[in-house]
Amino acid sequence: MSRILAPLLLILGVSTNALAAGSVEAGQSKSVTCAACHGPDGNSVNPEWPSIAGQHQSYLQSQLTAFRDGARQNALMSPQAMNLSDEDIADLAAYYAAQASKGGTTNPELAALGERLYRGGDRDSGITACAACHGPSGRGNPAANYPSIQGQHATYIAAQLRAYAAGERKSDMNQMMRNVAAAMSEEQITAVAAYIQGLRDEAPSGYLSP
Repeated sequence: MSRILAPLLLILGVSTNALAAGSVEAGQSKSVTCAACHGPDGNSVNPEWPSIAGQHQSYLQSQLTAFRDGARQNALMSPQAMNLSDEDIADLAAYYAAQASKGGTTNPELAALGERLYRGGDRDSGITACAACHGPSGRGNPAANYPSIQGQHATYIAAQLRAYAAGERKSDMNQMMRNVAAAMSEEQITAVAAYIQGLRDEAPSGYLSP
């Protein structure tokens, strides 16, 4: 069975390392350094640094592994991840995946364009709807290693879209994010990021205003 499962996970973009269960308790004890940027429970108070509370465990593991192995580069994260073992990564991912995301709010006027793009895309510009991969509420798809982006800081989301557009971030499977982001204008990036920051499961219209 494992001989069949491993290739399937690779096709879906999920590292076989994502199968490691990890320990929430061990992850909490190892998260002291992480808390300086991401907060003690994974809810970052600095909009330039992502909140990782409630993120899919498999995605957290794949990104930490990418930082450690050099597939994804960041001046702050790469040095922090370089000495992590597979066990460390699994434990940290388990801990942060078990935390509750607090999310944020957004400006409905700014988010109006973002909602249209997020839910329907822009065929003329070649922009695929974000909801196609990340879901209508932004919770993503762990089986395909598509991350949860629900309630993520708009500043961080916009920065990542710009990095994809410039080709500076290359950790996306089949260049999906790079292709989408490269087709977006700065106005569209700002609007989508604002909409994502306010996404909630329980919000009737899909997002919460201040």
